[in-house]
Amino acid sequence: MAPMAEPSELAPQSSLAVALDRVGDRWSLLLVEALLDGSRRFNELGEELPGIAPNILSERLRRLEREGIVRATPYSKRPPRMEYSLTAEGRDLASALRLLADWGARHIGREGGHEPLRHATCGTPLEARWYCPTCTTVVEDREAPDTRNV
Repeated sequence: MAPMAEPSELAPQSSLAVALDRVGDRWSLLLVEALLDGSRRFNELGEELPGIAPNILSERLRRLEREGIVRATPYSKRPPRMEYSLTAEGRDLASALRLLADWGARHIGREGGHEPLRHATCGTPLEARWYCPTCTTVVEDREAPDTRNV
């Protein structure tokens, strides 16, 4: 059996492939989620993500830092210790993570799942839409010709 190609080898033009190359593994996304509430130290991240081996945590943090998603700030020189926080680009991932979490909640188990996120005022299930902040309008797919369907 031939080895599987990396996402970027399959679709080098795909914006989804680019995103997956940067943050597409389980631990990276969970690290971003853990940092959404604020900066954390290495041990705090290890406690927040049970099951992650220290070497994997260290490698993922270095990779996310190289990608400009996480910032490492020293808080101790001897021994060298870092505190990790999201950059503005890393915080931009919050919306995508919310969508993935909502999708996951809806599809837990084979028989149903959890209720979708609902509007607190009226109880209607929420839907994701493209929005233009300049025009202050919701944009339909046909109005965004560069939109790619996955």
